[in-house]
Amino acid sequence: MGDPYYRQVSSAAPDANPTRLQRLRAGVADPVLRILITAGFVLTLGRGVFLTLTVLYFTLIVGLGAFEVAIVLTVSSAFGAAASVVAGHLSDRYSSRILVVVFQILSAIALTSYVFAENFSTALLLACLYSVTSSAASAVRSAIIARAFEGEVRVNARAVLHTVTNVGIAIGSAAAGVALLFNTPFAFRATMVIAGVVILGSVLPLLRLPERVNASAQPTTVTSDTGTTTAIAPGRSPYRDPRYLALTAFGTLFGLQFGLAEIGMPLWILHHTDAPISMVSLLLIVNTIMVIAFQIRASRGTNDVRHAGNIVAVAGLLMAGACGIYAASGYVSFWFAIVFLLIATLAHSLAEVLGTSGQWGLSFELADQRRAGAYQGVYGLSWPVSAMLSPLIITAAVSNGVLGWAGLTALLLLATFGTWAISRRALRG
Repeated sequence: MGDPYYRQVSSAAPDANPTRLQRLRAGVADPVLRILITAGFVLTLGRGVFLTLTVLYFTLIVGLGAFEVAIVLTVSSAFGAAASVVAGHLSDRYSSRILVVVFQILSAIALTSYVFAENFSTALLLACLYSVTSSAASAVRSAIIARAFEGEVRVNARAVLHTVTNVGIAIGSAAAGVALLFNTPFAFRATMVIAGVVILGSVLPLLRLPERVNASAQPTTVTSDTGTTTAIAPGRSPYRDPRYLALTAFGTLFGLQFGLAEIGMPLWILHHTDAPISMVSLLLIVNTIMVIAFQIRASRGTNDVRHAGNIVAVAGLLMAGACGIYAASGYVSFWFAIVFLLIATLAHSLAEVLGTSGQWGLSFELADQRRAGAYQGVYGLSWPVSAMLSPLIITAAVSNGVLGWAGLTALLLLATFGTWAISRRALRG
């Protein structure tokens, strides 16, 4: 991997081929990961409610039109992207323990304040406040993971947390069904307040994080045995690292696959296939189960740059196949459409777990650990920027039939094989 600051120390595992249960137990045994798992599970219970109700709340209760909701989501995502970068830099200078607690408290307050949204302006303001604080908290958590763990253990920690996230969001989404059942302004607002209180409760475990998750003070000089003092170069800025910026850009493109699941697939089923609209819920459940079942296993070995790049490339091929089968489901009869959609979702879900695992590994291994917060803040841009671009790109793709699916496939292949090329170049130094 060329430059010394790209090298990481891999933690040896007692079992070369641990089972999923063994890996979960090993993760829970680490005090930092145990804290992050507990806090993450509680946090995502609240976020699951939020993700399920937000668009419907803005539409049915606040009374916003579809275009106004799109503006709210796009603009708030842009503010969240900026906050991710700033928070990453702050976590290199100040205590990550304090920052993550402060940002998470503010995000809970911002979410609870949604009950005061009465029009487009207040909805936009509150959505931006929530996006800024939640994105900042996420960036600091990524910096904490980068510092608290090394090598394969670090990527495994990220995978365990992602698995817990999916479980929490699934349960939270189910809980949000209570508000949908009553479908009244009071039910929506009460549920949003409860979600905010739950997110606030996720702060409690974080208060027990140890000092080692903070950035260490970096020496500015080193003195040799002969008494000669030499200045040590500070950590490299991620903005002066074209390889890492390219990795982030490709991660942003690959993030479109989340928009495909959340936006494109429902629109395609509704407007272009003979399958029942109830398939949307079934396919999202299949996706969640796949992520929970395989994310930890898929992360194995992704601290190795070669392996991480290879599985991202495999993810690209799977996504290309999934897009082709999704497209074909619009040109077959009822039962074939159902079967095609199930097969496409299985391929899509496997591509998701492989692609995200490989990208996590590269985002850690190709970063300068002397500025872990800044690097993770920059890589954290990929998710909010992708969320900002997804509505337009995905809607355009599924609205243009085979041609649209072909264009989306090309973007996803560019993202995955571009990432693969970065990994190969990194190996050559």
